[in-house]
Amino acid sequence: MASAVDTQHLQSKMFVRSYDHDPGATTAIIASPDGGTTKYSVDMSLFKNFLAQARPTVGDGFTKLEIVAATDSAFTTPVVVKDSGTVAADALTDVVTLECTAEELLSLGTSLRYAAARLTCATNTNECNVTYIATGGRFNYQNQTADSVIA
Repeated sequence: MASAVDTQHLQSKMFVRSYDHDPGATTAIIASPDGGTTKYSVDMSLFKNFLAQARPTVGDGFTKLEIVAATDSAFTTPVVVKDSGTVAADALTDVVTLECTAEELLSLGTSLRYAAARLTCATNTNECNVTYIATGGRFNYQNQTADSVIA
């Protein structure tokens, strides 16, 4: 019989989300399901650490992963925080991971607040899975990492 205890050791202390990245372009696009219109980001005023991990799911994969930061969630003027350099992530088992701290954002600009992954795909039909992990939250609360299921 499965345990009925609602354990919240990790879910209440870290933010973890996986996203489908469908850029529709070969230019650098912030993680997005719709070509950059909806941008997935993390508010780093609430966390100390940020990790972005990407792996190809459809097509020829991606050639670069970056962590970028901005003063606004629209990423009007993104600043590169970390850069993977050129990679050949073209198989389902290929994974590229980058991480940064909130202090690194502050060292690049005092008002940088939002962090996101930005990927450059090999072709405009490629898709990727992008996972964000943020830790060291200012506030811990139940279901910070909650299930997200669309029926």
